[in-house]
Amino acid sequence: MKLRTFACALCLGLVLALGLSAPAMAQTAAPEPAAAVVAAPAAAPAAATENPYGIGALWATSDVVAKSVLLILAVMSMGSWYILAVKMLEQRKIGAQARAAANKFWAAGSVEQGAAALDKDSPYQFIAASGLEATKKHGGLMGHIPLNDWIAMSIQRSVDRVNREMQGGLSFLATVGSISPFVGLFGTVWGIYHALTAIGISGQASIDKVAGPVGEALIMTAIGLAVAVPAVLAYNYLVSRNKAVMDDVRGFGSDLHAVLLGTVAKS
Repeated sequence: MKLRTFACALCLGLVLALGLSAPAMAQTAAPEPAAAVVAAPAAAPAAATENPYGIGALWATSDVVAKSVLLILAVMSMGSWYILAVKMLEQRKIGAQARAAANKFWAAGSVEQGAAALDKDSPYQFIAASGLEATKKHGGLMGHIPLNDWIAMSIQRSVDRVNREMQGGLSFLATVGSISPFVGLFGTVWGIYHALTAIGISGQASIDKVAGPVGEALIMTAIGLAVAVPAVLAYNYLVSRNKAVMDDVRGFGSDLHAVLLGTVAKS
């Protein structure tokens, strides 16, 4: 009887234990709802912010006068760099022709042979030909001039012509270096005038409304200075090199004068 009672109690306890633990086990065994793992969207690349007050914005928002100023400055800049490149090549070429004259002309048997040995576009050949022509065309009214003076005059005229050709383009550089800052300043004044007018019409004088347009207008002055400085440097550089080239040309003319006088005296 005790065993039956004990067995019944044990069975009842197991049933109660299983009944109570089943919900707990179901609660613990049941997987928790997985949190929706939402992939964080990749950070969108930051859009390239354009400068609203750069040169592009200046060109897009400017009027005819401001665009004309920018075009004038661009033409001045391109012209300055072009003249610098051309004159440097020209001076280098004349330097090579000076060496050729020193090696070929003075080693020739006569002035005619020396002139024929030089390049046709060489200034030294031009001066030699002018001196020879002076010795052959010393007649008529020119005969009243002493031969010494006539040859010297002819050689000097040819030297002066070479000098004029060497100076070609330098006046443009001097002009650009002188006036381009003022051209840029004019563009700045014009831009500030229009910026202040627009601000007055809108009635907003906050720092972003004032600093942007005014700073944009100041770009004109910066461009003018950027055009002027290379032009002035190029002008001074080319003038100094022209002096060295012309010293050689004048020395050649003086020596040629003496040789021609000696040749005429012997004949």
